[in-house]
Amino acid sequence: MTEKEKQQAGELYDVRDRELADKRNNIKKLCTEYNLAPYNDFQKKERLLDRIVALKGENIVVEPGFVCEYGYNIIIGDNFYAGHNFMVLDSAEIVFGDNVFIGSNCSIYTDVRPMDAETRNKGLKMAKPVKIGSNVSIGDNVAVMPGVTIGDNVVIESGSMIFEDIPSDSFASGNPCKVIKKI
Repeated sequence: MTEKEKQQAGELYDVRDRELADKRNNIKKLCTEYNLAPYNDFQKKERLLDRIVALKGENIVVEPGFVCEYGYNIIIGDNFYAGHNFMVLDSAEIVFGDNVFIGSNCSIYTDVRPMDAETRNKGLKMAKPVKIGSNVSIGDNVAVMPGVTIGDNVVIESGSMIFEDIPSDSFASGNPCKVIKKI
């Protein structure tokens, strides 16, 4: 089993693997080109985004400062907006539903480092997928942690850290984030 296959299966994998390192380096080049594209060259940005993410819908806007780790694990629905400095560490699949709006300086993480120092020092880690439903609004400076599912019709307040699943039809806030009320 290759390290990428282990990664995709949610097993411990070696982050130093040459194939994975090459994929990360290629995506860094594409993200840099995307971020340096003229703000009004929509065709170039769309072509680059097609090369960066696995699948995307229509009406996608990702502001400059966008970085991701692999790209091949990112699926974006229709009507998506991400503000400046959007970081997506996609060692596992990250799925965005339709009508998702994300503020600036937000991060989504899938990487899980082992608790055992010996394993961690070998460069091994694993990843857990993240799913974000449809009709979701995420404020500025929000961090979504590995393995989290955010339901449909959710509003997350700026500055929140999402460690646990957020059910549909909720307003959530805080660090750690808590569901404040059903909407």
